[in-house]
Amino acid sequence: MLVLSQTDVERLLDVDAMLEALERAFVALSRGDAIVPPRIAAFGERGGVAAMPGWLPGVALEVKLVSVFPDNHRAGKPSHQGLIALFDESDGTPIALMDAVHITAMRTAGGAAVSVRALARRGAGVLAILGAGTQGAAHLVTVPRVMPELREIRVASRTREHAVRLASRRPDAAVAESFEAAVRGADVVCCCTDAREPILRAEWIAPGTHITAVGGTFGPELDAATVQRARIVVEWRGAAEHPPPAGAHELQGVDPGRIVEIGAVLSGQAPGRRTDTEITVYKSTGHAVEDAAAARLVYDRARAEGAGREVGV
Repeated sequence: MLVLSQTDVERLLDVDAMLEALERAFVALSRGDAIVPPRIAAFGERGGVAAMPGWLPGVALEVKLVSVFPDNHRAGKPSHQGLIALFDESDGTPIALMDAVHITAMRTAGGAAVSVRALARRGAGVLAILGAGTQGAAHLVTVPRVMPELREIRVASRTREHAVRLASRRPDAAVAESFEAAVRGADVVCCCTDAREPILRAEWIAPGTHITAVGGTFGPELDAATVQRARIVVEWRGAAEHPPPAGAHELQGVDPGRIVEIGAVLSGQAPGRRTDTEITVYKSTGHAVEDAAAARLVYDRARAEGAGREVGV
């Protein structure tokens, strides 16, 4: 079995290849090709651990164990830590064990970027990133890649020094003094927080905005008015049909008939953006097919380059 450290994974995961692999995985999921039970989790007051098994035939048979402890940043640790195990699809033999920190961050932001490429208004040039932690940083890497006419990036955080630090990574990024200041007039808004209550308000959002929301483990990032006003796109319909932690806080009680899977949009089975003034929301809960797609890229490149360490099983 091949063991890959976080350093190995960071070097081996190609972001552009990952975006293409995520698109294929989303299409396969919506087509019914994947076998993925709802996520299960055990959470206490400070955090907990979740299990995410999945089988995307021809890509990977895998399981991710991920812990979520939001206060870890105070000790300089990631809020999300974990492991991904890959198994041989033909006989179930364990073939790899890899750190999941980088994959979780990048595939989550990658899914948001895929939605931006599919749903943002043509000519979108102003990006707002709300949250300056791990996900804010990952979105700063992925989303600009799919905005060819990008001219301005606004970064906002509840802790200003975190926003300053993140914005310093790109010359076209600047700190916004509040979430509202970042959102007003933006074409794409990416919510990347561990909020317990909404950080985004419907009255701030301009017509035609595309919104991505990847946080919300412990509560909603989006207010009810935004959810009611927008067209909702998800990785899987279970985001509305299951309670948290498998489903999304924001989508509880939402009519499933309003919800569209991103894979159906990518394959042309469902329309994408319908008008320039339509507000669209990509609400992510995280999905095992994303882990499978990213982990497979890492594994294949590791084998090709002789990376990692072999251990007996």
